[in-house]
Amino acid sequence: MHLEIDRRDIRHTRLVPSSAPKELPTSHVVMRLESAALTSNNVSYALSGDMLDYWGFFPTEPGWGRLPVMGFGVVTASNCDDIPVGGRYFGFYPLGDHHVVHAQASRGGFIDAAPWREKHAMAYRSFDKAESTPQDDAILVLRGLFLTSFLIEDFFRERQNFGAKQIIVTSASSKTSIALAHCVQRYSDLHVIGLTSAANAAFTESLGEYDQVVTYDNLDTIEETASIVVDMAGIQNIVGKIHSLLPDLIAHSASVGATHWNAERSNTPIPAPRPEFFFAPSQLAKRGKEWGREEINRRISDALAIFIDSSARWMTMRHTRGAEAVAGVYDDLVAGKVDPSLGHIVAFD
Repeated sequence: MHLEIDRRDIRHTRLVPSSAPKELPTSHVVMRLESAALTSNNVSYALSGDMLDYWGFFPTEPGWGRLPVMGFGVVTASNCDDIPVGGRYFGFYPLGDHHVVHAQASRGGFIDAAPWREKHAMAYRSFDKAESTPQDDAILVLRGLFLTSFLIEDFFRERQNFGAKQIIVTSASSKTSIALAHCVQRYSDLHVIGLTSAANAAFTESLGEYDQVVTYDNLDTIEETASIVVDMAGIQNIVGKIHSLLPDLIAHSASVGATHWNAERSNTPIPAPRPEFFFAPSQLAKRGKEWGREEINRRISDALAIFIDSSARWMTMRHTRGAEAVAGVYDDLVAGKVDPSLGHIVAFD
């Protein structure tokens, strides 16, 4: 069984019966999805599914999409000599109970070699061997979003932070924003401002990752100095207000996420500079060529381990099992009803 999403309206889903082939083609494996994380990142995948071809990862019936999720899976059937039954792997899976992969063995595991995957970044196609650890849940919830935040900070620092003195991050209670604040605090001397709703202000302040927390209705308290804006919320009118409050002081404006995707839209133009979409795989590929895959993986893993340790202060894991219940978690994420202090781990069985 798989959860499928209406590509025209991501609030509309269905559970579709599905089963693995009884006879596997050569070089194919069947994997049981052991556990996966659901975060606001997955909502972003759904929203940009056509633009960035996330729906192309796991093709299904026209008009519908299978949501990519980070998970651990176990090989239950194999017609590939180098990939034995019982192996456990970390990677991107469709949200469901199983996944059939055209597998090509690699040094760390295998890659999805299906023809329609060739255009996708290697980070999205790789399945890496993974032994079970006490941090598996935190890795599932945080690894993908931390990677994005790590690469954003690296992108800025590589450009001397565009000469800015402060960074302003919307949706500050979201885990991707928290991870970005963490990375900036660790590697940079920028003053970090988190923008959030009044309801999430106390939680955001308690994190200790922001130098200043400002609510959306109090933007005029932001200091007028050279600034980077990072929009994780996708609220055009908020970004527009920030740009207007800091005329000629926006050194760079980045569009990353859409945690508030269903907020009321504004047609008011955003004063220059025009926000630029940040695509993490591009920076990852660039650093992979410059540093080598092993080195960039080491740097990310070391940094992630520190963030995971710090997240234990504020994040609680919640496990959800069963297809209907998992669909409910997705619905809550899309509706913005998820407590920011929770990390959601899901499984179909």
